[in-house]
Amino acid sequence: MNNQPSKEFLPNRGNYRKLIAYKKAECIYDITFYFAHKHLEKGDRTIDQMVQAARSCKQNIAEGSAASTTSKETELKLINVARASLQELLTDYEDYLRVRSLNTWPPDS
Repeated sequence: MNNQPSKEFLPNRGNYRKLIAYKKAECIYDITFYFAHKHLEKGDRTIDQMVQAARSCKQNIAEGSAASTTSKETELKLINVARASLQELLTDYEDYLRVRSLNTWPPDS
């Protein structure tokens, strides 16, 4: 029995599909895709903007996870891009509510 650590050149990091952040990002993408195509008028550029922001979040988590094998700095930068994409998407949802004079729920609701 060999008790020495693995000597892989590039050790495989965690599976991004198991990350809670990725699972939530995937749900956000699915919900946003449905919402944008159901509640926004066909041809509205906001559809593409919202769907792409949601997709960017999910994809950057996956890409950051893959990059973690060689660069923690790149991983953190990509995770930050994912967070920024979520902020962009949140702002689009807030705009949707505001221009339609709909109420927003407080965070603790």
